[in-house]
Amino acid sequence: MYPALNSRQEIHRWCRNFPGTKAQISEARRFVNSYLGDRPETYTAELVTSELATNAIRHTRSGQAGGRFGVTLHAGTTLLILAVHDEGGSNTPRRCQAENTDQNGRGLHLVETLTARWGVHGDDGGRTVWALIPLNPASQPA
Repeated sequence: MYPALNSRQEIHRWCRNFPGTKAQISEARRFVNSYLGDRPETYTAELVTSELATNAIRHTRSGQAGGRFGVTLHAGTTLLILAVHDEGGSNTPRRCQAENTDQNGRGLHLVETLTARWGVHGDDGGRTVWALIPLNPASQPA
């Protein structure tokens, strides 16, 4: 069981590493859900986690045999910082323009639409893709 986000005065940080497989994307979503609980922002955070974790296993060494990715959450009263750490690769994550018939290429556009801001830190040895999700302090448990 993971700690719940339970105080308006504290800044919480929680992180977990996952094997770099498709099956672990749903585990990462559950990790985020268990942290945020039934807050209105939980679904957005789960979706962003899913997109960033998918990119990590598709486009970096995290998706290779023995690879891993990590999810870190920092939450205060009004902001959640959600970060997915990967093992790096030759391509820097960037938003691309997908055509209507493309089956891929919309993940970072979705992240940009759902969050206040997102970015990338690191290099081909390992990267962190982060996103800022506003939290409604009124919906936080006392």
